[in-house]
Amino acid sequence: MATTLIAGGTVVNATGTGKADVLIDGETIVAVLAPGSTLLGHDLGATVDTVIDATGKYVIPGGIDAHTHMEMPFGGTFASDTFETGTRAAAWGGTTSIVDFVVQYPDQNILEQYRAWHEKAAGNCAIDYGFHQILSDVQDSSLTAMDELITEGVTSFKLFTAYKGVFLSDDGQIFRAFQRAADNGAMMMMHAENGSIIDVLQQQAIAAGRTSPVFHGTTRPWQTEEEATHRVIMIADMTKAPLYVVHVSAKQAVEQIAAARDRGMNVFGETCPQYLYLSLEEQLAAVSEQWGELEGAKWVCSTPLRSRAEGHQNHMWQALRTNDLQMVSTDHCPFCMKGQKELGRGDFTKIPNGMGSVENRMDLMYQGVVEGRISLERWVEVTSTTPARMFGMYGKKGVIQPGADGDVVVYDPNGTTTISVDTHHMNIDYSAWEGWKVDGHVDTVISRGRVIVDNGQYLGDKSHGRYIKRGLSQYLI
Repeated sequence: MATTLIAGGTVVNATGTGKADVLIDGETIVAVLAPGSTLLGHDLGATVDTVIDATGKYVIPGGIDAHTHMEMPFGGTFASDTFETGTRAAAWGGTTSIVDFVVQYPDQNILEQYRAWHEKAAGNCAIDYGFHQILSDVQDSSLTAMDELITEGVTSFKLFTAYKGVFLSDDGQIFRAFQRAADNGAMMMMHAENGSIIDVLQQQAIAAGRTSPVFHGTTRPWQTEEEATHRVIMIADMTKAPLYVVHVSAKQAVEQIAAARDRGMNVFGETCPQYLYLSLEEQLAAVSEQWGELEGAKWVCSTPLRSRAEGHQNHMWQALRTNDLQMVSTDHCPFCMKGQKELGRGDFTKIPNGMGSVENRMDLMYQGVVEGRISLERWVEVTSTTPARMFGMYGKKGVIQPGADGDVVVYDPNGTTTISVDTHHMNIDYSAWEGWKVDGHVDTVISRGRVIVDNGQYLGDKSHGRYIKRGLSQYLI
């Protein structure tokens, strides 16, 4: 098997930083050594197959994006990234594993959907991939399926308090699923918004002629997120199941999560780059020459971008510092403006919900380090280590240590990255981050010992990625 030495770099793990050389044998990290060490009896640089010079650069565990939606069916169309295009773009951005969502609508068999997602992904992923399972309209069969899927390495299940007739489960159904999770150890994931109230607000807005994208945000007010977050925390409290709230955007929802955690509960939250940087006023309300008021459709996602005037963005950063929020995913679910987002011209409720950021997450979060919002180690923690621990992959993923998979990124803090539709690799006709300049650059990406991106060249292929059979969460109290 091929051997690779990453020499002269600064290794950054969640627990600390230090100069070290990293030796990969085949697919696995076998040693982390003092720089230039001859402890193994010889000069490694002269005996390995490949030496990667990481002088002046950070050597970090590959990013893990634990919330993606490749090829997701939504609103009569499909997310524009396939597993092939989406995982290749992820690799370019320093992400070496994703956990995607198997979609199940009320009339579909859960296990059949799980098999269908395997068929979509197998042989089409540039990086390793795992699955969460969406449960809609929970029935007795759903509870049985949860147990079966856990044996398959799907140990996390997502339910919704919104999207009536599509994903919505009522409180009794959520309660039953949580009861089963308390028995089998599964992590329960929740999209927490009060869908019933949102539906009324949306109908009223359309009837009043308020049809542009900004009203996507105003009809999903923070109160609907705080209320639903509190409600599912209470269900978790009654059942003692672990709870993970996805794409948290409102500071009031964070406060609910923090209060639950202060009581010793296994309650966790993720946020996404869009909720750290973007806003209702600047993006959802945007107008352009090309698209007019439809410009804001580029940033229509749910939960929505929040008002900067209300201080949500700064609070998200604070929550990441204090561990009231544990990690950052993307909720990557891209739709092109042409032919997809423009379905909502004249009716914001018809805009497919989702943004594309899987390629940009590592860079955007490193900018938080540059700006002093999070530490270098916390950057690695929220983008790689905690996702690995939260979803049962740690030890093989999320850390640079002997025995871990050779998923490594060489990151240049002195480089720069300009984000643009002209240069990104996602299958989407615009960038949500057009023109953004980031202080830092992904130079080399290694997946299970194989260099798949190096100095502006893509060296991977779509058959490299393997299914990750996940264990139970390693983050519970």
